Amino acid sequence: MIPYAKQAISEQDIEAVVNVLRADYLTQGPVVPEFEKQIALYCGASYAFAVSNGTAALHLACLALHVGPDDVVWTSPNTFVASSNCALFCGASIDFIDINPLTYNISIECLRDKLKIAEKNNCLPRVIIAVHFSGQSCEMKEMKELSEQYGFAIIEDAAHALGGSYRNTKVGSCCFSDITIFSLHPAKMITTGEGGIILTNNKQLANRIELLRSHGITRNAELMSQPSHGDWYYQQLQLGFNYRMTDIQAALGLSQLTQLDDFVRKRRQLVERYHQKLQRLPVLTPYQHTDTQSAWHLYVIRLQLTNKILDRKSVFEKLRNAGIGVHVHYIPVHSQPYYQKLGFKWGDFPESEAYYQDALTLPLFVELTEKQIDFIVEQLTDALSVICD
Repeated sequence: MIPYAKQAISEQDIEAVVNVLRADYLTQGPVVPEFEKQIALYCGASYAFAVSNGTAALHLACLALHVGPDDVVWTSPNTFVASSNCALFCGASIDFIDINPLTYNISIECLRDKLKIAEKNNCLPRVIIAVHFSGQSCEMKEMKELSEQYGFAIIEDAAHALGGSYRNTKVGSCCFSDITIFSLHPAKMITTGEGGIILTNNKQLANRIELLRSHGITRNAELMSQPSHGDWYYQQLQLGFNYRMTDIQAALGLSQLTQLDDFVRKRRQLVERYHQKLQRLPVLTPYQHTDTQSAWHLYVIRLQLTNKILDRKSVFEKLRNAGIGVHVHYIPVHSQPYYQKLGFKWGDFPESEAYYQDALTLPLFVELTEKQIDFIVEQLTDALSVICD
């Protein structure tokens, strides 16, 4: 089986992890701070925090921005459920903005129209979570301008986009947002097994994230309500969580980070191969906005077929039976049963729904070979020829 995604682990990575296993600290040691420092330097952000997974990163980002029961958070329907669940964790309400039919990211036009209506109804969002789908950045300059006009904060859900860039700045620089998060799941650009990163340039947000990441506890005497009792002393100032990353994971992340640019370069070469091979098939290949350089976490095509659902299912099954681990990213969040209980329904976000009906994710990972791509395209060609006939 050729999977849709797969981690690339080198001997360098293995040695880095083994070195930590042989050292004094498996967690809360020196490797996590070093990993955070290097991620911040790579992205050009002031502060970085390593956490247990991308969902934890989203939750902490919302908490740092004081999202609560009286607030509403907006995000894209074309994402994994974690992008919206994080607002619900905080007791807030959630709503969605339909997608741009080319980029599959939040449509700036839909956002602008929705904000005008929300302002009239006195229900503007506290936070917008901008999902950089498949590794391509949203139109952040325009979103930032709207945030200054309407007073909402921005979280970049860049789970797919580590190594990508927007307007000649690294995704993660937070030039156009308050907070950026990354996922370090094995399917992503680099991995720590499970893991996430939070970046910000705001010191107050950084202090709050640091506190909430580890039980709401501090050992900083300057933050305590009374003098310290001694070196053992700590105080819990907030109701926090154990969202820490281990030194074992951080060691793998540090090693992987040194290879990130090579990983992205290889992905872009593979994408060009796909582009060339798919030109004559009845599919739409991914569009790239001129302001962006995608990290290419996913390679999603749209099948141009008559019976979208049945035909896509047939193609999916034929490819799976041929040993090709195609996938579909994503089922629109608002169509999930849990969200339908909140009042959402099919028909609310037509571009996201139209996209879902004919989207198909082809395998893309660093160790994928050109020969495998040729095989994937051959099998896709056969599957489409049967259906089109």
